[in-house]
Amino acid sequence: MKQKTAVIGGDARYIELIRQIQKNPDTTIDLVGFGSLEQGFIGCNQVEFEELKPEEIDAVILPITGTDEKGNVEPVFSSETIQLSKEWFARLNKSAVVFTGIANKYLKETAEEANIELISLLNRDDIAIYNSIPTAEGAIMMAIEHTDHTIHSSHITVTGFGRVGHTLANKLHALGAQVTVGSNNLRELARAKEIGMEAYPLDQLPDKVEHCDLMMNTIPAPVIDRTVIEKLPSQCVILDLASKPGGTDFEFAKRRGIRAILAKSLPNVVAPKTAGKILADVIQKIMKGES
Repeated sequence: MKQKTAVIGGDARYIELIRQIQKNPDTTIDLVGFGSLEQGFIGCNQVEFEELKPEEIDAVILPITGTDEKGNVEPVFSSETIQLSKEWFARLNKSAVVFTGIANKYLKETAEEANIELISLLNRDDIAIYNSIPTAEGAIMMAIEHTDHTIHSSHITVTGFGRVGHTLANKLHALGAQVTVGSNNLRELARAKEIGMEAYPLDQLPDKVEHCDLMMNTIPAPVIDRTVIEKLPSQCVILDLASKPGGTDFEFAKRRGIRAILAKSLPNVVAPKTAGKILADVIQKIMKGES
């Protein structure tokens, strides 16, 4: 028996995600919120939200941003607003799986009340590690675009050495940058030093950035604060890769005349095809019980 998947909204990544899921002959796909796309998806059903039959759905794929706190989805490729009410969740097949990038309080509570499995894809290590590659490449692209010097020999500080920070620092190091890592995680500091980078606790950053050409933050917390920005040279550029609102005091950076940029959703910006395939591969493995 074929599985039914409903894709409700989504950005450019979802074009490739849909293509990948289409390859599975055991899956039928209903698309909601893709009405303004010029290209069609042969074999998929473009339907209105009201036409979905929740009782027959095996997988619901929501946008990376999920819903707002009222359950609303704002599709990129449609002007309509879709409301995922608690009543709608309650009608879902109890074996259904709901996928989202980010799960807010509304989604978590609603899925729990309906006894429906909710999977936050961006919280998974496999997704995060795969996504760190286009994120790092996008960050390097932005660094080249917004600076007037080479990556090679530049003094670059990367705050955070988790999944994104590790990949980013490695690529910068391979390009010949002098990379300093800031982290409060002792294991991350040890790993950074082991591969030849300077590494310091975050509270030491103000004393380590006087020659910094580029600062790249991956920590979703206020780490690039006034005490750090005061010590940065005026020509330094800050690229904040953390989820909105980032970890930088953008207002103080502006007052100091330092360019600070919140780089949002880089996988979708620089490599939506790759990012979409990553999402599709993981979703399909989960649906097959392989992950």
